[in-house]
Amino acid sequence: MSGPRVNLFFLGNSSGVNFSIILSPIDEETGKLQLANCSGSKRAGDWNLNVTPGMNASKVTISLTRNLQLCLPNATDCCTTPLCVVETLQVLACRDSVMLARLLIQAEIYANSSFTGNVSENATVIPNQVFQPLGSCPCDLTAGACDVRCCCDPECTPDLKQLFNGSCFTGVFGGDVNPPFDQLCSSRSMEYTPDWFPFLCVQSSLNNTPFLGYFYHGSISTPKVPSFKIPLQTSPGKLFTGYRQGDPIMTEENEYFTIPQQSMAGQCVGNAPVAYLQNFDVKCLTNLASYKEGLPHDVRINSGIGDFIQQNVIYRTITDMGKFITESESRHTAEVLCQNITVAEHYTFICKDKNIERVNVTVFLGSLCDGETLTQRFTVKFLSLKSTNSAELFGNPGYQVGKPVRAANMNASDTFGSLNIWQPAGRGLCASATYTPVLFGLDSLSGCILEVGINEDCSLLRGNVTEKLNSLIQATHIGKRDNSSYGDLNDWVEIIRLDPFNSDTNVSTGSLKGICPDIPANLNIRIIFADVGAVQGIPQQQILAVQISYSTVIWQFQCGLICENSISFLPITASVQFLKVPAQPPIPMTRFQLNYTEFDCNRNDVCWPQLFYPLTRFYTGEPYSQCLAKGLSLAFLVLLAAIMSNPWFSKLWNSSLV
Repeated sequence: MSGPRVNLFFLGNSSGVNFSIILSPIDEETGKLQLANCSGSKRAGDWNLNVTPGMNASKVTISLTRNLQLCLPNATDCCTTPLCVVETLQVLACRDSVMLARLLIQAEIYANSSFTGNVSENATVIPNQVFQPLGSCPCDLTAGACDVRCCCDPECTPDLKQLFNGSCFTGVFGGDVNPPFDQLCSSRSMEYTPDWFPFLCVQSSLNNTPFLGYFYHGSISTPKVPSFKIPLQTSPGKLFTGYRQGDPIMTEENEYFTIPQQSMAGQCVGNAPVAYLQNFDVKCLTNLASYKEGLPHDVRINSGIGDFIQQNVIYRTITDMGKFITESESRHTAEVLCQNITVAEHYTFICKDKNIERVNVTVFLGSLCDGETLTQRFTVKFLSLKSTNSAELFGNPGYQVGKPVRAANMNASDTFGSLNIWQPAGRGLCASATYTPVLFGLDSLSGCILEVGINEDCSLLRGNVTEKLNSLIQATHIGKRDNSSYGDLNDWVEIIRLDPFNSDTNVSTGSLKGICPDIPANLNIRIIFADVGAVQGIPQQQILAVQISYSTVIWQFQCGLICENSISFLPITASVQFLKVPAQPPIPMTRFQLNYTEFDCNRNDVCWPQLFYPLTRFYTGEPYSQCLAKGLSLAFLVLLAAIMSNPWFSKLWNSSLV
């Protein structure tokens, strides 16, 4: 325990049970605790024991009665060292001299540095800090106790100051309330003291310092508490002129249309709004105790122009729930409680421009019993009313971050392709790894482990690794946009493939087994994209080029003392990198910019184009009025010098003297 009080609980009937506490010093010779007996009492040294009986449990409270304040000079009944209490206690529960339970407590309690004494009722006269410092030690914030790092605190003893002597507070807060200022004649803090300094310096006492009132003038700003309430639309039936991408879909009751979705933490949120033109496919775990029904399917949805659409719902029943149950506890059949629940919901929004035309919903129903864990699935897909192919997405002509990159295999009859990376499972072996699509805008790195024997042929190993890597890319072209048409070749960019280096020729591995050079173990996918425009204020991103390359490694068999009949592992990886480039090449530099670099403010300390910068509003080093006055004075001096240098001025001056 590290505090002056601890609570314990004795489970069971406490009638006739005698609780006691004893101090158990450690035997210096054996290093063991002394044997305890039931002859103790409810008080031992500075410790008290209190018992609060209950029905099936009794509360036992152990409390320390001594003062934990650190000793001040000439003080008693206090802690002489910061580690105030180091004792070993034993709490015993006995009945008829028979020990029922015993608990060992090791107490290490440090002294309390906070002030717990009586506060004086006398009012403290606070001086006017415009004319004299508020206090000689501003960091002395705790009365009657030493403040850490406050070396001017009179309550800090020399022993305590040694703990933080090297890190004391500096400046006014650390007690230097009257520091010498630069204008003082006795101060030589300036690095370069001008020659005229002795004529313009100030001879004054440190009590009359410009730092007086340093904390005086201030302003109190009212904190602005941010509102976390989601602004709802307030005029149902006539509020919309159409949805934009990312807008929440509204219902007839002017509320958000919600479907369970995953949050940033990976948990499922039941009341998450559905955003327009943003597809998702989520899976949520639930059981019978935490299951909640979502929005009823008779809720009508705002189409975007004030009309309301009824959902077209199709119900289907799942008889085999084995594919959806992830966990099940074995219970007796007579005690199991079951309930009809929703297993999956698939929403399809048919859209036209900014409006929703139809909403088709397929609901799968099943039975969930107590003790079972169900995997629910919710999908939302937006389709165009003009699209004849239901698999072709609608809406944003550009890519959205986090959406799969579209691929096509133009050399096959079925042009649908895929661009994937690995999603290892279990031991991370390539044989059991699954695929996950490449998501736009998200750099990723994945891999798996290939089992290789010591007698593996290097040529076969290179071919096997290359085949594993090429299985990730079942495509010849990548879609420029998210809605690229499979029938239009201009909507696709061809994948640039840099074949791996073939080391079958001119490579001698010698007679060593288990060493193969130039293994293409790393697949590098680089996707170049750019912002090519905006639709309704949303940037449209388009893929410009895709390049695939390989990095080779030298594989060497790793084994212990015995290498025969053993297997080594070869990790192979696939990385995806998205590179953003300007949609148009930058404007080339002119010949003047290349030759006359002395006018370039970024390359030279002297910037002639910014000669009059101090006279503009952009200069904030001094008040604008001072800059303007200095500029006018400088202009007057220049004009005066120009007049005096003129020949007629000298003639006029000489004639006036005659």
